Amino acid sequence: MSNNARPEPNPGSEPHLPVQENRNRRAGPNPLWIVLVLAVVGALGWFASKKQRAGKEAAQGGGRGRAGGAFAVPIVAGVVEQKSVPIYLDGLGTVQAFNTVTVRSRVDGQIIKVAFVEGQDVHAGDLLAQIDPAPFQAQLDQSIAKKAQDEAQLSIARLTLGRDKELLTSKILAQQDFDTQKAMVSQLEATVAGDQAAIENSQVQLSYTRITSPLDGRTGLRMVDQGNIVHASDSNGLVVITQLRPISLTFTLPEQDLPRIRERQGATGSLTTLALDRENRATLSEGKLAVIDNQIDVTTGTIRLKSVFTNEDLKLWPGQFVNVRLLLETRQGPVVPASVVQHGPDGDFAFVISQDLTAQVRKVKVAQVDRGQALIDEGLDPGERVVVDGQYKLQAGSKVKLPESKGPAPGGPAPSRTAVKVPGIS
Repeated sequence: MSNNARPEPNPGSEPHLPVQENRNRRAGPNPLWIVLVLAVVGALGWFASKKQRAGKEAAQGGGRGRAGGAFAVPIVAGVVEQKSVPIYLDGLGTVQAFNTVTVRSRVDGQIIKVAFVEGQDVHAGDLLAQIDPAPFQAQLDQSIAKKAQDEAQLSIARLTLGRDKELLTSKILAQQDFDTQKAMVSQLEATVAGDQAAIENSQVQLSYTRITSPLDGRTGLRMVDQGNIVHASDSNGLVVITQLRPISLTFTLPEQDLPRIRERQGATGSLTTLALDRENRATLSEGKLAVIDNQIDVTTGTIRLKSVFTNEDLKLWPGQFVNVRLLLETRQGPVVPASVVQHGPDGDFAFVISQDLTAQVRKVKVAQVDRGQALIDEGLDPGERVVVDGQYKLQAGSKVKLPESKGPAPGGPAPSRTAVKVPGIS
């Protein structure tokens, strides 16, 4: 038998397959089919997810409502009203005393009496302190006595001059002697006038021993106690008096506002100034603009202004920081809650509700937003209904749904379905 002869198959056993065929059988399914199956499953999942999202949006009323859609977006509405709105300029100011005086002694001496209480309201001329007057009284008496002595000498000199005049007429007295006597009278007259000036000076010095208030105001803390020696050269003084009625308020505004302020001041004569607390809520006092500074601060670009307040209730105090509102004018115009005005890339706008309860986008021009209310220059008319809350769900053409009033009490009027009034709009 040849070595290349193939062995005969055994009829009772399984035929032997080639090695390559066994390997192909163990390799499993074809990868191309796996890719095709996965692609089909992914496409079905994507379509199912899209359908689910569409159904969810429809259930929510079409979050970005479409014109003519079956679902309406619930919103809160308000009505544009025509109102008088004050136009203010806001700034920060400091309260200052209308007048401030440091009371000092004008003569040297010992304080024998302090006649005021710290924090007391005083009037001009009220006694504050008394300096020992004895040395000044003695000097005054001396000046009076000196004048009386010189007046006696002047009287004798005048009598002598009269006799010398008669002797000169009779040519008994020489002219030189007469002239000498006449000069003596003039000298004594000047001496008496000097004595009178000394008396007046002594009286003034004596009056300075009574230290009085130079103005109406309130005393501060006492800086010198009774019994101390004070001097006219002392720098600290006795007490500081500040005038609180009226009182001043100094504040600053941007230089860009100066033309408007001058224009309105020239038209009205005076501008009202409001002083508010630090929270900008309560009005402390109302005054009038008194002075506009004569120059602009180049470092800050602001202008200083000064207003005067009567301050009868003493709500303003020197050194107090307050918010200031300068009233320029009062304007009539459409007013809406500040939440009505929305800000977009093309400027401010608002959603206006049409008769068919459709939201329309309207561009607006805002003049002022103050205390939750917006004054509109352009874009809205009184009586129109606008969206106050719920704008984030709207776009142009969206259907809206207004809140309904609760049912009436038995026997009461029918429920109203008009737009809901917004708090802050009367």
